Amino acid sequence: MSAVDGICLQPKEFIQDYFASVRSVLAQVDTEAVQAVTQMLRMARDAGATIFIAGNGGSAATASHWVNDLGKATKRSGRLPIRVMGLSDNISWMTALGNDEGYDRIFVGQLENFARPGDVLIVISASGNSPNLMRAVELARQKKVVSIGLVGFDGGALKALVDQPVWVRSDKGAYELVEDVHSAICHAITRYLIADRPEHDQ
Repeated sequence: MSAVDGICLQPKEFIQDYFASVRSVLAQVDTEAVQAVTQMLRMARDAGATIFIAGNGGSAATASHWVNDLGKATKRSGRLPIRVMGLSDNISWMTALGNDEGYDRIFVGQLENFARPGDVLIVISASGNSPNLMRAVELARQKKVVSIGLVGFDGGALKALVDQPVWVRSDKGAYELVEDVHSAICHAITRYLIADRPEHDQ
């Protein structure tokens, strides 16, 4: 048994309550913002630009998963392959940057080597306040790289810092809810990009 707000719940009730919470939070997502992100990724794909994705902790796992989906699954569309790179995936480089230059440099240090005008940076953060992601967005602006943020809670600093936020409104500390909804957003965009066939196939 588990307790929520002092009330003991059986596992089934607890799980049903959590599923209801996911549905409620998902229903509040601004689909216009998700559509805007989808169009930005379509434009990056068609221009041969590179999409960089970064996150910490559970959001690093979401970032890595989305890199896989955008890089591999979207090839089924018959469109140009998407150039995508996970800034959370190169463990040796990340840890070298963290050890030698500081944890707030683990993404910036990579972007300095690769980012070009017209590229896209996607940062994923439940709190919206990760210093290393904020540093990455600041560098992106300097390099004329478009920035997108998937954020949660109250949006944090990233919500106002990125060019296009997608805000998953939630209580502070509701990491699981935010991460689940971020994953659903990533999958929805990926499914559209898979279905986005060349005009002659439509």
